[in-house]
Amino acid sequence: MTPRFGSLTQGETPAPGAEHIATLLAEGGVVVERIASHRAASAEGFWYDQEGTEFVLLLRGTAVLAFAAGPPRTMAAGDWAVLPAHCRHRVAETSAEALWLAVHLPPG
Repeated sequence: MTPRFGSLTQGETPAPGAEHIATLLAEGGVVVERIASHRAASAEGFWYDQEGTEFVLLLRGTAVLAFAAGPPRTMAAGDWAVLPAHCRHRVAETSAEALWLAVHLPPG
């Protein structure tokens, strides 16, 4: 097997109001993603309700995560969160340069 290399800070820049998601690794039910956000937000009334736990790390910019149960959380570069399976959440807002690393674990 040949190693692969890349840069989290380089990749497609989305249009204003959009996100670009690139899968960096998908193996054994684990998915690792680079997510670039440009003043993006989840649609009003939409909630993520995922089968598996998700770890997110905000590498650059700022963001606000909203939760169906609990207050929103403002995040800055370097902040991370563990979102348990079925933790209903949404992205309320992101700055123009927001960059995330997301790790999705398999249900279980």
